[in-house]
Amino acid sequence: MKFGVQELNTNFKMAHDFKKFPELTNAQMGLYYFDSPHQQIAEDFWATVTRVKDGDTIQVKADFRDFDFPIRFSNILAAELDEEGGPESQSWLESQILGEQVEIIVNPKNRVGKWGRLLGQVRHDGFDMGELSIQNDKSTNLEEDKEVIPQLIIDLIL
Repeated sequence: MKFGVQELNTNFKMAHDFKKFPELTNAQMGLYYFDSPHQQIAEDFWATVTRVKDGDTIQVKADFRDFDFPIRFSNILAAELDEEGGPESQSWLESQILGEQVEIIVNPKNRVGKWGRLLGQVRHDGFDMGELSIQNDKSTNLEEDKEVIPQLIIDLIL
């Protein structure tokens, strides 16, 4: 100890809760990859939809994991279940893909969202389910929403 300051141990690594957050972000891969009790997903895969949580999040089962895990649609934004249109969006998506085989298209550079869910485009029978959701007025395009929000802030300031 020098002048009351203890030297930090640079080998210290915080524990990661793989049950609560099974997906590692790209930033965490170097630190926790070899500690992960299951395969980290970095490429496209097929899975069965076991639950539709809401209009832009599903639960899936894949052959390479022994547990179901969430997929957040990477290209859409749907209303939450307690918001107007939320239950309708969930119901529509459920009628389309619950119990079905889907292909999850993963962008290796943007794999995990801010809540620790795997991000991906969801395809069923060759159709992008996010695009179909937008076409059926059950969700909006995520990229368009990113452009609208800053304009709303500008409008509020002025």
